Amino acid sequence: MSIRLRQICLVARELAPVIEDFKEILRLEVCFVDKGVAVFGLENSLMPVGSNFVEVVAPIQENAAAGRYLKRRNGDGGYMVICQCDSHEVQQARKARAAAMNIRVAWEHQSKTFHGMQLHPADTGGAFFEIDWDAKGEPEGNWEPAGGDGWHKAVHTDVVTRYEAVELQSSDPRGLAERWSSIAEIPLREDSRGRLEMPLDNASIRFVEANDGRGEGLGGVDIVVNDRQHLMEAAERRGRRVSNDQILLCGTRFYLV
Repeated sequence: MSIRLRQICLVARELAPVIEDFKEILRLEVCFVDKGVAVFGLENSLMPVGSNFVEVVAPIQENAAAGRYLKRRNGDGGYMVICQCDSHEVQQARKARAAAMNIRVAWEHQSKTFHGMQLHPADTGGAFFEIDWDAKGEPEGNWEPAGGDGWHKAVHTDVVTRYEAVELQSSDPRGLAERWSSIAEIPLREDSRGRLEMPLDNASIRFVEANDGRGEGLGGVDIVVNDRQHLMEAAERRGRRVSNDQILLCGTRFYLV
């Protein structure tokens, strides 16, 4: 069984200024705009981070669920953890496991070559937990949510290269960790600082105490840096620098590794 982190999704009140932050500070480039998200009252942009992606969505309708999420978490922030599994059988086994835990499927989409499955955040806790299957089976290649394989030409790794971890925060991090571990059927472990994490094939999901006043959610991302000087200077210019090891983009802590 293989489950990889493939994409994170952040939600913003306004799309354009957040995309400009990512372009200027991390030197990312938009590779795909999915017009299909309009059915959810959203607009979006995707940018590759190595062979993974950051997606930013913003509501364009008053009744969009993302708009309610913005209100609940008091502003821009993390929204979804999107993973890719290596077979349809693995995905269906995770779906059955979720059902046995009374965890609802919030959204499901299936084509001949792709099956997307989002588990409901009210049941998973922390964030949407999405587990997708792509028939081409290219963990560093084809990805239907990013439009297929044309995204490669938008990859820039001179400033940042990849994700190392995502961070979910909760008033009960152990309970949240155990729930996600049970869904994925991946044992938990402790990182070098004694924090619980769930290892994926290419990154990890870390579970920490919520202490920023924003409640439970996707609060942080560990990102591997190539050009720290450019990143910090650009973050300073745009008012996104927090410390020598952290910046804040779209209401989300980006820890520089």
